[in-house]
Amino acid sequence: MNTAADFQADILSAVAHPNRIRILEKIRYGINCNCEIAPELNMEQSNLSRHLKILVKSGILRSWKEGLRTNYEIADKRIYKLLDIAADIAKTKLEKQTEVFA
Repeated sequence: MNTAADFQADILSAVAHPNRIRILEKIRYGINCNCEIAPELNMEQSNLSRHLKILVKSGILRSWKEGLRTNYEIADKRIYKLLDIAADIAKTKLEKQTEVFA
């Protein structure tokens, strides 16, 4: 039986890769077709597909086909709260490291 902690770990694991964070940021600002995401992020289609599959499997993204296009959207926009908090923590950490070397 999956516990709440298991589901939390699945979500955190799914976003715990720089390329997946970059994918989610592109989708946040309106790019949602894999055919648009790949060139925007300078990624090979096979690599992009692997990351998208992980995000869909985790429930972070939903996908649907329109002809030859596969489109993606965020299943729950609250994921961006998590990404924004992580970005803020990373920014603070980077600022502290910069102060040490200044």
